[in-house]
Parts: sequence; structure tokens; C-alpha cells
Amino acid sequence: MTALRSIIFNLLYIFGSLFLSIVLMWVFFFPPKKCTAIISAIYGGYIALIEKYVLGLTLEVKGAENLPKTGGYIIASKHQSAFETLKLPFSKEFNYPVIVLKKELTKLPLWGLYPKRMGLIAIDRGQGMESMRAMIEGCRQAIADGRNVVIFPQGTRVKPGAVKPYKAGLAKIYKDLQVPIVPMALNSGVFWGRNAFFKKSGKVTFEFLPPIPAGEPPLQAMEKMEKMIEEASDRLVVAAGGPPLEKVE
Repeated sequence: MTALRSIIFNLLYIFGSLFLSIVLMWVFFFPPKKCTAIISAIYGGYIALIEKYVLGLTLEVKGAENLPKTGGYIIASKHQSAFETLKLPFSKEFNYPVIVLKKELTKLPLWGLYPKRMGLIAIDRGQGMESMRAMIEGCRQAIADGRNVVIFPQGTRVKPGAVKPYKAGLAKIYKDLQVPIVPMALNSGVFWGRNAFFKKSGKVTFEFLPPIPAGEPPLQAMEKMEKMIEEASDRLVVAAGGPPLEKVE
């Protein structure tokens, strides 16, 4: 049953995304946030529908009370799967946050036209300081426009249980923007593995943790954030039947 569900879901996901990438091009005439809101309602709604009724996969959000009620903030999220990239930018509850993604995604046929129109921040990870400057400016603009920012501080998807260092770039963004960081833990990789064709039914959990206020020493803030994200994600992964975090000797 799991294999059949995955096959049907993948077909609906691929061809549905292609079809909607064509028919939704009229949204390019709207400002980025409005564009995102429309795409969220139609494309995001379609993806959530086939996840729930074909794949048997749902989302539970915990700790929403930890999101600041006023002012902009950065969501520093664990990244295990494509699942969170299909959820966070389309979330009205989080004010349609701007997500930082790799520039290669903007080169995908048709779908790649959408990130820029949605105001997302695409960076070339091979350009060093130039990409850092572009990321900071993109995040600054997003906050000025009244939107929040999502950053994956490990820079790539990391399978459940694996250990991968956090990149230092977020420390500079945190220092320059002077906004709080809300750490976010998750267990999506237990159900939707990186590049995995076969996906599992179940309940993915996103958990927002207590925010780190603006103005703390950047390195100290990053150490606190990493500890919070890793410990909470490990707890969520193990509770969902995934592997515990590898021990570093």
C-alpha cells in the first residue's frame, strides 16, 4: 500500500506541479506577497490535499505561541526534506515568510519562474561573500516589507540521525538585521526522505521553540540555537520511529 500511495502521489505531484506552473502564470502581475498568497491558496492547497488523501501525510504545528506577535523575525529551521519547503513559504499563519533557497531551483523549467515573483531569496552558494551580501540584502528587504524569513542554517537537507555542522552565515544576518531568531525543529525526513521516491504515511511535526532575542552575542546565540534545534528534532524524530542522533566522539 505504501508503494502504491507513493507512486500515485508522485505522479500527481509532478504533473500537477507542471500543470499549475502553467495555469498560474497570471499571478506574476501581482506584488510578491499577494502572488504568494494566491499560489498558497491554489498550489499549496493542492499539495496539502494529495499529501493527506493520497499519501496519508499530515502536518502538526506545535509551539506557535513562541512566534513573536509584532515585528519581523527569522525562522531558523532544521531541513530534512522537501516537505518543509512546500509548507513554510505558503503559510498564511507565518505571514508568507521569505525562504532562502539555492539558485539552481530557479533554473527548473516553469517552476523556476516562481521564486523570484514570490520574493524568495535565491543564492549561488559558490559565490562566497557575494552570496552572503545578497542574502543579507534579501532578508533586510523582506523584513522591511513586513514578511518574515526562513533560513536553513545547515545549508542543505540532512537525514534524520545524521550530524552536520551549522554554517556561520546566519550569525552575520542575525547581527546585521537585529531581529529575533525562532528555532524550528521537525521530523519530516522520517516520512519524506531526501530524494526518496517512496514516502511514508504519518504525521510530520513542526515545533517552534522559544525565540532568541535580538542583540545577543552572535556566536553565543548560534550555539544556543543549534543546541535547541538538534535536541528538539532528535526528540521528534525518535518519537516518530526514526533513528536517534549520531553520537560524536
